[in-house]
Amino acid sequence: MRVIAGTAKGRTLRSPRTGDTRPITDRAKESLFAILGPRIPGSRFLDLFAGTGSVGIEALSRGAAHVTFVERTASALADIRHNLDATHLAANAEVRGADVFAYLRGNPAPFDVIFVAPPQWRGMWTRTVQQLDQRPGWLAPDGVIVVQHDPSESTETPLRHLHLSGERTYGRVRFTFFGPLGHEASGRQASGHHTRGPSIQRARASGGASPAPPGQS
Repeated sequence: MRVIAGTAKGRTLRSPRTGDTRPITDRAKESLFAILGPRIPGSRFLDLFAGTGSVGIEALSRGAAHVTFVERTASALADIRHNLDATHLAANAEVRGADVFAYLRGNPAPFDVIFVAPPQWRGMWTRTVQQLDQRPGWLAPDGVIVVQHDPSESTETPLRHLHLSGERTYGRVRFTFFGPLGHEASGRQASGHHTRGPSIQRARASGGASPAPPGQS
């Protein structure tokens, strides 16, 4: 893993040493930040299930004002701190050794971008989004939530304060985007998709994209 762009471009990051993390490929990470684009400079970024911190560190390298990393695994926490030191980005970071669900039960503070990448096939991404939906103070009024998951984990998620704005798939990595209700335009811009009425246009990257689950196109 490496930092793709910004002040720490080219820096190699320590890879995960535990199966409890969900690492992201450089290709998928580069595609994600191409989508998020101008949202990153000056933003407050929350990296949940942070693993080795690769995504949050990419945000810092590209100009995020502050990133909070939340991770409970001791080895991953050590990797995050090592990677922040190696990239000289620790000054604008907070590393929280905590269970994500316990952290989200705390007093909410608004973030512009919330990245969610829990361990696979445990139903944890939907639980996290539902908890964020129940505590809308975690997301800024024009913010975006990005969930990284395997395409086979896609499922309908009942929500009251958030809306699904789009999806992008890169091999076995799918990014699902959510935004606050009432800010559908900014949510579409963040995810690179457009909506027509209640339907959502789900796009998949060309070349190596996996088929959509049943009921999606």
